[in-house]
Amino acid sequence: MEVKGRVFKYGDNVDTDVIIPARYLAIQDKEELASHCMEDIDQTFVQNVQPGDIIVAGKNFGCGSSREHAPQVIQTCGTGCIVAESFARIFYRNAINIGMPIIECPEAAKAIGAGDQVRIDFDSGVITDETTGQSFQGQPFPEFIQKIIRAGGLVNYVNEQA
Repeated sequence: MEVKGRVFKYGDNVDTDVIIPARYLAIQDKEELASHCMEDIDQTFVQNVQPGDIIVAGKNFGCGSSREHAPQVIQTCGTGCIVAESFARIFYRNAINIGMPIIECPEAAKAIGAGDQVRIDFDSGVITDETTGQSFQGQPFPEFIQKIIRAGGLVNYVNEQA
């Protein structure tokens, strides 16, 4: 499995209140909710993100509350993957549970620039910045987690097994 897209770059400690501000959590429609994704840190994100685009961030991405809304709105916007130096553990697990591809790679997170074109091979964990020609070795998911992501999340994966 592979994704290719343009990079949106953010720093350390991007918390769930920045990803989806709490003032919008009463919205039930996932498209409408996603229309507010990242607006407190990047007001142009929703207007500019294209299917397959990639978020690259620093340390502790997704810290804050345990709300599943955070990875859901990122995914609903069409983001193909999030690369970060590290993820808050609950965000990490929530992303896997909904089938949102994420990958930790400190070297890539530091080197890749905003607007770069990046390709990620989830099977090998190789992240290629096609703008600069650099490649980075991220930690690929074990096969069982790749199956969950390919299925579109844990619920879909479990239903396929039944």
